[in-house]
Amino acid sequence: MESKADTYGIIKIEDLSNIDFSQVIESNQNTVRKSLDLSKFVIKWNSENIPSFITNGTVIPLQILNQLECIDLMQTSEWSEPTPPPFE
Repeated sequence: MESKADTYGIIKIEDLSNIDFSQVIESNQNTVRKSLDLSKFVIKWNSENIPSFITNGTVIPLQILNQLECIDLMQTSEWSEPTPPPFE
């Protein structure tokens, strides 16, 4: 059986209160991953069940990504602290 793909949305922090957490994989406002400057966050949903708050235009994602695209984005300086060089 083929697994269902997940879709990731990058959302403006101002829209956090508009997220219906019963329609996404995250549990609540405290479990979303936020950008380092706290201007954006990520939500994830099953591709076959687009959340109604997106389809009705209440929340307009800045980006919609697949898993690999999201992993790449999370490794950027906007989302992750740089790893310090090892001590010698």
